[in-house]
Parts: sequence; C-alpha cells; structure tokens
Amino acid sequence: MSNFIASFKNYIAFAIIYLFNCLPIKNNKIFCFSYYGTQYGCNPKYITEYILKNYPKDRFDVVWAFNDTNKPHLTGIRKVKTMSLRYFYEICTSKVIITNFRTTELFVKRKSQFYIQTWHSSLRLKQIEKDAEGSLPQDYVEMAKKDSQKCDLLLSGCVFSTNIFKRAFWYDGNIFEHGTPRNDILFQNDSVMRKKILKLINIPIDSKVVLYAPTFRKDNNLEVYNIDYQLVSEKLREKFGGNWTFLVKLHPHLAAKSNQLMKGKNIIDVTSFDDTQELLSITDILISDYSSLMFDFGITKRPCFLYVPDLLDYTNNDRNLYFDSKELPFISANSNDELIEKIDSFNQQEYNDNLIRFLDSIGSFEDGNACENLLQQINEICFSRNRKGNSYGTEAV
Repeated sequence: MSNFIASFKNYIAFAIIYLFNCLPIKNNKIFCFSYYGTQYGCNPKYITEYILKNYPKDRFDVVWAFNDTNKPHLTGIRKVKTMSLRYFYEICTSKVIITNFRTTELFVKRKSQFYIQTWHSSLRLKQIEKDAEGSLPQDYVEMAKKDSQKCDLLLSGCVFSTNIFKRAFWYDGNIFEHGTPRNDILFQNDSVMRKKILKLINIPIDSKVVLYAPTFRKDNNLEVYNIDYQLVSEKLREKFGGNWTFLVKLHPHLAAKSNQLMKGKNIIDVTSFDDTQELLSITDILISDYSSLMFDFGITKRPCFLYVPDLLDYTNNDRNLYFDSKELPFISANSNDELIEKIDSFNQQEYNDNLIRFLDSIGSFEDGNACENLLQQINEICFSRNRKGNSYGTEAV
C-alpha cells in the first residue's frame, strides 16, 4: 500500500512539473537548497550571502527551499516549503539551480536552465561516489548518475578534487576550479562576526574555543567518541594558556545520543547549529576524525588533531580513504593519552610547514574569492544577451 501511495504522489508531482515546465523561465531567479532542505548553510548559503551583500536587491530573485520555512531571521530571500506546489513552480521557472547534494528524479531540468552542483566538501578523506560504489545503496548510485547528467557546472576546491570528480562523479562536464564558496569565510578575520557568533552560542568573548566534530560510524559504536573533555581542556590551558570552551558538533545521525557523549564543565552541544563554517571561523583548535572539515580548517593554519581510536577498523569495515593518515598534515592520536601527549608536544612551525607542503601537493584553489568568481559566471549565465539559446546547459532529462 505504501508503495502505491508513493507512486501516486510521484505521478501527481510529475504532472505538476510538466505543467510548470511550460511556463517562462525568469532569467534572474536563483533556486537554492542545502542538504535536501534541512538547513540554510554550506556553499549555497555563502553564494546567497555574497549576492545579498554585493548586488542591488532587484538584481537577483533568490529562492530557498526548506522543510521548515519558519525562519524569520532570514531576510532578503524568498522561502518555499519543499515539495509544495509553490516549490515546484519556483524550481521549474528558475534560471539557475544551486545545491550541495544530489537532486532526485523530481528535478526535471529544462533545456535553458543551468544547474550548479557545489558538492559539500572542498576535499574529502573518505572515498565517494564511483570510488565507493560497492558501499553505496544501488538506488543512490542510480540517482547520482542521473543527477550528474543534469549538471552544468561542478565546483572544485583543488586539483586533487578535480581528478576525483573526473574519475568518480559520473560527470564529464565543466569543472569550476576557483575554490569553495563556504571556505571564503575562513580567509576573513572579522572580529565583529566572531563576537556575534560567540554571543549566539553564549561563549565569553575572551574564551578560546576547541571544537570536536567527528563523523559517524556505520556500526553506531559510541566508544570511538570517548574523548576526555576535561583532561583535554586542562592540557590546552597548560599548553596554550587562556580559558577554553569545548564545543561538540556531532553528526546528525548521532544527535539523539548527544546526552550520552557530553559530560563535564564548559561543554556546549552545537550539533543543531546550522553553519559549521561559522563554528570553524571561531575555533582555535579542531579535533575531528575522518570528516572533510579538517581540509576546510587547514585554511586557517590553526592546529587540527585527529582522534581516531578505530583507524584500523574504520578503514577495513567502512570506506577506503584517499589518504593514508601519515600523509596528512594533521596530528593523529589513537587514545586519550596519546592525544594529550600530541597536544603537549605540538610545534606550530613544524605544523605550518607540513600544512603548506600538503596544500601545495593537492593544488589548492582556495583563495577567499570563490563566491566572487562564481558570481561572475552566474551573471553571464543570467544576463548575457549575445548567445543563441543556452550555450551553457544540457538537454532536459
């Protein structure tokens, strides 16, 4: 019965799409969504923020899709509820569609539309897409292949990522090698913004911040997150001075178990905080594991430690990695004792040298101007009058 209902809903959706795809496209309309409508964040957010800050209000009509549109703090954009009638109208009549994840079959791209796939990391440790096809659900693989056929432009943060995309993304179109929009914030030293974010999370202005942001495990083993927050905080005070606040941002899959993983003083759960890049911008030290956030944070040149007590099990049972942990400039520890030891022996100059060598080896494109460069392209897509038809796009699928 549930399959029948789902099929019927899809039939209705496709009928609506067919009708709306007959309407004129609005050349300055940009349709955005992030992680299937769950948040206002990642690359689509920073592209939007750049537009709002640098262009007249009537230059672009920016529409965002959310599962929950009750977001009164968001101004300057229009909001629609995902899968609503208005949602289908807006996406069908937008010139540019921007997202950071795969689109489903309910995005039927029109011939004169332009689809920008930003992806959700500048570089990653875990293998993705075709490189990890054996560990991905078959229905996702099929959806990913179809999504790549719709794509007109794919953003890349470095040469290493470009090579991954060419090999593993089921995509042979244009790759925009100008960095990652969400990383532009990490080149800025905005004291006003820092104070605003600290106040939002209720952290004292003079506090130093350590962020623990691990990824999830398929087996849901909680033992791998057993960081001794108090011991680490004490060692940070001893090594670097100042008072430290511990922020913990768990993967959404772990949000329901946060009360089991956070115990002690000066620990704040920021799992529900939408914008991880804002958290990275105020972070003095990052502790992660296999998350791609390590590569974003590397831009800041601030210390990053990888707490990986399950390194051998993870690489054997979860996904293969693009890098051996020894190739990374970040400092790995397999236990709390080793983490404390690595913090104590940390050498900033040695760390910087390793980081610079790594960034050179991957051919980083990050320079803080990704949004500016991309908007030059979007302007041309939306407002160029010299082309016949749509020389940028692909046929509707």
